[in-house]
Amino acid sequence: MYYIEEKHIDKIIMNLHPQVIEKEGRKEFVVLPYDEFLRIQDELDDFEDLRDLRDLRDAKENSASEETHPLSQVKDGLLSE
Repeated sequence: MYYIEEKHIDKIIMNLHPQVIEKEGRKEFVVLPYDEFLRIQDELDDFEDLRDLRDLRDAKENSASEETHPLSQVKDGLLSE
């Protein structure tokens, strides 16, 4: 599970100007200025990149004890089949 650090949440939330639209007395939709939407999208992309890097690091740590083969050996094995 991944968590967004509080400093990143503050950066996203503090500068938003949402307009809440209600339907039958219940909050139903939120409308944001387009530039704020783009900023959120960029932040989410950064978060996704960070998550991918963490996953890659974890996979590398977990596979540290596994046997490895040079690319040339793998290619030779595939070509001989």
